[in-house]
Amino acid sequence: MPHSDVPTMHATTILLVKKGGTTVIGGDGQVSLGQTIMKANAKKVRRLAKGSVVAGFAGATADAFTLFERLEGKLEQFPGQLMRACVELAKDWRTDRYLRRLEAMMLVADAKVALVLTGTGDVLEPEIQDGGCVAAIGSGGNYALSAARALIDTELDPEAIVRKAMKIASEICVYTNDNLVIETIGDA
Repeated sequence: MPHSDVPTMHATTILLVKKGGTTVIGGDGQVSLGQTIMKANAKKVRRLAKGSVVAGFAGATADAFTLFERLEGKLEQFPGQLMRACVELAKDWRTDRYLRRLEAMMLVADAKVALVLTGTGDVLEPEIQDGGCVAAIGSGGNYALSAARALIDTELDPEAIVRKAMKIASEICVYTNDNLVIETIGDA
């Protein structure tokens, strides 16, 4: 089968909402290969560093698990320093011959900071707007991001915003379902 005929793996929507002292990351459970749903209940949001960090991934599953393991190692090396651990991971991801082939993105947060990590070396802190910050990755990320931005200045708490925005994304993006895994960190 020529390379262009290989079905493309599409997967996921991951959404982060930080409002007040609470950060919530939610992800859907769908993994698709071409036009086929391969799995509907994948867990793409996890706790790391003995529960003090929450991370979600979009992209190739094996690549994401490799990145979770590497991030866990960096968090052990730099305990309580999420930003430093992520910067060190991004350096390795960008410069290591094996790691730079990994196709995934991550949203990570602890009680203080929320970050977007990419394989191009980006470690981005989402912009604070309307009293909170929102970030999203994955095939339905833009839909979830738009919905969450519209809801951030309402009375809804971060988890309710994530649930509502992810529901909207699942109704628009064929690679996103409403089988959610949600993790909260901070004051909640």
